[in-house]
Amino acid sequence: MESSLPDLEAILLVGGQGTRLRPLTLGTPKPLLPTAGVPFLAHQLARARSFGVRRIVFATSYKASMFEPVFGDGSALGLSLEYMTEETPLGTGGAIRNAAQALGAGPSDPVLVLNGDILSGHDIGDQVRAHLAREAAVTLHLTEVDDPSRFGCVPTDDEGRVTAFLEKTPNPVTNRINAGCYVFTRSVIDQIPKDEVVSVERETFPGLIESGQLVLGYADRTYWLDVGTPAAYVQGSRDLVLGRLGSPALPGPHGEYLALEGSRVSPEAKVRGGTAVGARAVVEAGATVVGSVLSDGCVVEAGAIVTDSVLGRGARVCAGTVVRDAVVGDGAVVGPGNELQAGVRIWPGVELPERAVRYSSDV
Repeated sequence: MESSLPDLEAILLVGGQGTRLRPLTLGTPKPLLPTAGVPFLAHQLARARSFGVRRIVFATSYKASMFEPVFGDGSALGLSLEYMTEETPLGTGGAIRNAAQALGAGPSDPVLVLNGDILSGHDIGDQVRAHLAREAAVTLHLTEVDDPSRFGCVPTDDEGRVTAFLEKTPNPVTNRINAGCYVFTRSVIDQIPKDEVVSVERETFPGLIESGQLVLGYADRTYWLDVGTPAAYVQGSRDLVLGRLGSPALPGPHGEYLALEGSRVSPEAKVRGGTAVGARAVVEAGATVVGSVLSDGCVVEAGAIVTDSVLGRGARVCAGTVVRDAVVGDGAVVGPGNELQAGVRIWPGVELPERAVRYSSDV
């Protein structure tokens, strides 16, 4: 059972450009991409509220004007939302410092900091309580991964104190990595230089450790995913639809697929594997869609096969086409006979003519 803390304030870091997810992020910032039927952030906001968060400050930069029209003042979500924009990107630390100007928290109060590209099943309330009990400067959520060599790792001592931040190495000393959810004591945020580019990972946290302040690790092995790549983004949406991670924001029951209002899925189509079918999207008879994200208004024609892929808004996959582990941008058309796989990305508005070739690079 999730346990809550009253009136907790949070900062949500949503300023990144999402370059690893292009072309999906050319027109839409990563935190607003449709994920299991709703904007990605809807899952984070609903989950934060379930732990007692009532006020959230968005730290925006890239396409900053797009967030408020989606979420407004937050009242529909039971939240109070504020939007703070960096005119030039300030790094993670600078973004936190800039957004903190809109906080009401006092110097000794805890402030939750969330990254806008992480799906996590960990107990936020328990993390905050650990922070308060130990009177830490910062408490970091650490997740345990099977292959830490792909990440920087974060060793701790027997009492949970973080001892270092180590870069990627073929021989990591621990399988614990920074999971991107922090609890700061408000006064520690105020120590970050204002209006300067600062990295919490490379500057703030190591500086706190060096000065003897308590940087605490809160480690667990619950569900955790960084959705920064197309494959991970598809996996996150799929896991939410299938119920591998619970979310109060899911707009329907868990199952093999989720179809939004106004979509049309033929009874003769095979749609499964946690697929999300957007509003006004069409899946015709004889089509097969497995574990994919179909954005609003896209069309999968009869006989086409779409697997582990993303179709952007208004995209069309024509009859007899195979799309596997690929991204088709907004309004793009994949003509009959094409076979896209192995990470191919089709840019918005591109029309591939009918042919029978395999693409292996960006188009």
